[in-house]
Order: sequence, then C-alpha cells, then structure tokens
Amino acid sequence: MKLDDVKKLHQKKYRTQLGYYLIEGEHLILECYNAFQQGRLDLHSQPLFLYVTAEHVAWAESLSAVFSIKVVNDKQMKVISDTKSPQGMVACVPLSQATSQQKTHTKMRFVYLHEVQDPGNLGTILRTLGWFGQFTLLLSPNSVDPYNAKVVRASMGAIFHVPVELDVTFQQLTARFTNFAYLDMQGKPIQAPDFKAFACYLFGNEARGVPHELLANTEAQAFTIGGSGEIDSLNLGSAVSMSVYELAR
Repeated sequence: MKLDDVKKLHQKKYRTQLGYYLIEGEHLILECYNAFQQGRLDLHSQPLFLYVTAEHVAWAESLSAVFSIKVVNDKQMKVISDTKSPQGMVACVPLSQATSQQKTHTKMRFVYLHEVQDPGNLGTILRTLGWFGQFTLLLSPNSVDPYNAKVVRASMGAIFHVPVELDVTFQQLTARFTNFAYLDMQGKPIQAPDFKAFACYLFGNEARGVPHELLANTEAQAFTIGGSGEIDSLNLGSAVSMSVYELAR
C-alpha cells in the first residue's frame, strides 16, 4: 500500500473505501499478530502491512509470517502516524478480518449500543467484552467508528478479539431477537436472577440513553444498577462493564 493511501486511513471515508484501518505501537501490533496466530482473525487473502523505521527492523522481521514489512524514514513515519510522538511502527489491518465472526458459541450474548459517540467509552466497552469473552458487539447507525484511532487505542487490542457488527438498525435487531434487557432507573436490580435470561442487552447514547419510542412495541425489560442516589447517571462504559460483570459472575 502506498504511503499516501496509508495517510488517508486517518479518515473514516478512506478506511471504508480502501478496506483498511491503522494500528500503532508495539502492544497493538503484537495483539494483532497473536490474534491471527490464535485463529481469531482470517486474512481472506488480504495482506497486512507493517511500516517501521530502521531501528525496529529486527523486531519487525519476527512478525513477517503475518505482516508484509516496509521500512520508512522518520519523516515518513511522522506523516502516517496518528500520535504526536510516533513509536516507529504502524500497521494496516484489513477491515474484513476485523469484522469477521468467531464461531458462534452456544452461550454467546449480544451487546447493542445505540448511537454511542465517545471513542473512549467504546474502547472501554470493547476491552470489557474481550476480557469476559462470549460477547458480540452490535453498533447502531450513527455510532462512533470502532476503527477510529482513539477507539482502537482505548480497546488495548480487544478490537481483535470481539466480533463487531456495524450499522445494525433497531428494525434488524428486533428481527433477530424477541426480547431485550436495558437499563433504566425504575428497573429491577441487575442482581435479579432473570437479568441473565436475555440474549441481547441494549445500551443507549451517553446523553439520551435508550429512546423509549424504540422500545414501545418490544418485549423489553428494564433493570437498574443500584447506587446512592446522589447523582443521576453512570458513565456508559462503567454501566456496560458492571452489567457484563454481573452476567459473567
């Protein structure tokens, strides 16, 4: 891939057009390599490109079974890097492998996020789902792009381990699932036994929550995370993490 094209991958429209997204730094690149070695990623005949500066060539050669290695100078690295202090290693990963589905597990659950906007929240949620496993993430239209550099960094490599489906409309969701659980201040505690009885869990936008008009004609049940009552809401990433922990407990 040409360096001019690599630079374009900082923008969503070019990620979609070219079919790749960027990861940067040793940790993410090794996570990607390990995910492929574990059979979690399928290349589909699409190459992975790893761009490194001269001092990292020996390290990069140990990954040549997965990545096509290309050496660039410091000026070129600064152009394709998304950080103020480039780490000297950037990789291009095909979108198709990122969204490929793992084998469906009999205990697989689904987390649906409606118009989530904050990259940090989405990265944290991916990291939580990756930690506990057996979750697929469904994202509605108008959600932040999971292959945004901030999301990828915040996920700490979980993006390679969690199946992700993009632009899932609520109509498509209701065609797949007959009932849902969602969070609401007036709901039952998530410690209630029936909280674990659902296949799909809905979480809304950071400011607006789950729109009640969407739930009007569905078999949706409300649950809540008990607190002191001194503040009126939880951070979305925290709410999902607590819910997923309760499901896995």
